[in-house]
Amino acid sequence: MYTKKECVAMLLAGGQGSRLYALTQDVAKPAVPYGGKYRIIDFPLSNCVNSGIDTVGVLTQYQPLVLNDYIGNGQPWDLDKQYGGAHCLPPYQTALGAEWYKGTANAIYQNIAFVDRYNPEYVVILSGDHIYKMDYNDMLQYHKDKNADATIAVLDVPMEEASRFGIMITDDDNNIIDFEEKPKNPRSTLASMGIYIFTWSKLRQQLIDNENNPDEDKDFGKAIIPNMMKAGQKLVAYTFDGYWKDVGTLDSLWEANMDLLNPNIPIDLYDPDWKMYSRNPVLPPQYLGENANVENSMIAEGCIIDGNIDFSVIYEGVTIEKGATVTDSIIMPGSVVKSGATVEYAIVGENSVIESGAKVGARPETVANRDDWGIAVIGNKITIAADQVVGPKQMVPDLRKK
Repeated sequence: MYTKKECVAMLLAGGQGSRLYALTQDVAKPAVPYGGKYRIIDFPLSNCVNSGIDTVGVLTQYQPLVLNDYIGNGQPWDLDKQYGGAHCLPPYQTALGAEWYKGTANAIYQNIAFVDRYNPEYVVILSGDHIYKMDYNDMLQYHKDKNADATIAVLDVPMEEASRFGIMITDDDNNIIDFEEKPKNPRSTLASMGIYIFTWSKLRQQLIDNENNPDEDKDFGKAIIPNMMKAGQKLVAYTFDGYWKDVGTLDSLWEANMDLLNPNIPIDLYDPDWKMYSRNPVLPPQYLGENANVENSMIAEGCIIDGNIDFSVIYEGVTIEKGATVTDSIIMPGSVVKSGATVEYAIVGENSVIESGAKVGARPETVANRDDWGIAVIGNKITIAADQVVGPKQMVPDLRKK
């Protein structure tokens, strides 16, 4: 017998993250490190805890081992509840067989039984690849006040960026009257954030109907939302005005880390009223040697720094040797930048080694054609040989993996 919950969260965390290829060969995208000591999934999980939602289903699929180990029993987020808590929900075999999640809607459909255990009135659907701090309680109250069947969180984006998103067209009361998926000529600038609150009874039936129609996409944006509109159900837009970043690309992941070093960007990891929770190894304090020169950077626990760092995010357990230089870059956990190596405008994956004299990345002004410049990326557990050059936009994955 399970205690009835007013609201249950379902967190979609099974994406392959193909656009982060070198960083997601052996981990799911939500498990990619962020901000020196966190992983991307810490944000929706911390949002749930801070919003008073204590039952979270984490839907995993692609390379789930690191993510499953990281979440564990949910204790770091106070989600180790006897009734509720955090649950990893991979695809599983039933009497009818087994199949991978075929889309966001199908992933929730396959876990209807999990949601039904708690008999909630409302379900919040979240993505595991966004960086933001949001009180879902405020959105839930808005959903109730509007007597809505579905509430979609939206962000007002510049018109020139609107074609990258699912766009909501609303009336004067914020009722959604039309929806366009990545339109060439947007009629609105209200972009869907991939955060939904549904009245569970309405969503449950929509999921069943969608599954029973083999010709439909098994996706919220392509099927569930349009079908609810066609059925005349009430959909409303909830405008969010805080910091939000989709970190589904290498450029956006780099930008989101760099935003932490910009005092004009409103993302605060130190707010005592909205704590960020994570599972981290217990490491000693970072050590800055006599040759260290660090400016405008974040340095996590367990680092040994004796080189030069500027405008960079250095994760736990990283070593930067004497004479090494790291600027405008992200160095992920356990990596080593050896003496005389230079890393500029780059992302270095976990447990990689940049040998002495190697050069990774370059500043934009050093490239004649701006289209030839971009973030250099070193995958996880890679060694860049001494004096090797990895140019702008170049990606070095582990070629042993297929």
